[in-house]
Amino acid sequence: MEETYIDSLDPEKLLQCPYDKNHQIRACRFPYHLIKCRKNHPDVANKLATCPFNARHQVPRAEISHHISSCDDKSCIEQDVVNQTRNLGQETLAESTWQCPPCDEDWDKDLWEQTSTPFVWGTANYCGNNSPASNIVMEHKSNLASGMRVPKSLPYVLPWKNNSLEFSLCYCLS
Repeated sequence: MEETYIDSLDPEKLLQCPYDKNHQIRACRFPYHLIKCRKNHPDVANKLATCPFNARHQVPRAEISHHISSCDDKSCIEQDVVNQTRNLGQETLAESTWQCPPCDEDWDKDLWEQTSTPFVWGTANYCGNNSPASNIVMEHKSNLASGMRVPKSLPYVLPWKNNSLEFSLCYCLS
């Protein structure tokens, strides 16, 4: 019995395809082959049923009930079910001793005590009072050199992208 069990686990063992008797497939590739061959042979696939205990078992529909009652893989699954039901009664969950750490944060208080204004590129905010209610821009100052301004929108085509486009168009038309 043990030799048969070890033999069935050999990944290099050749198995015969149930869809095409000429196919000899290594055991490690057999599940993938079954899926492929099932699609290629739908007429044979309609005549076969899949074992509920092992998807590698493709049995004629008329014999599926007999196969289910005598399938070797059935005993493994039944043993797993028995073991799980035994373990349910024995398992007791240990109560957790974890406690939430104390929270020292007060975001509302931090907002009122905030000493700096939020950073905005290209502008500076000046306020005498640091409260959120008076967080208004009193003076607008640009950090850009005189005669320069911040663009109102980004260009749709970047200059370095535009040049390569012209080059590729010229190259294609040549």
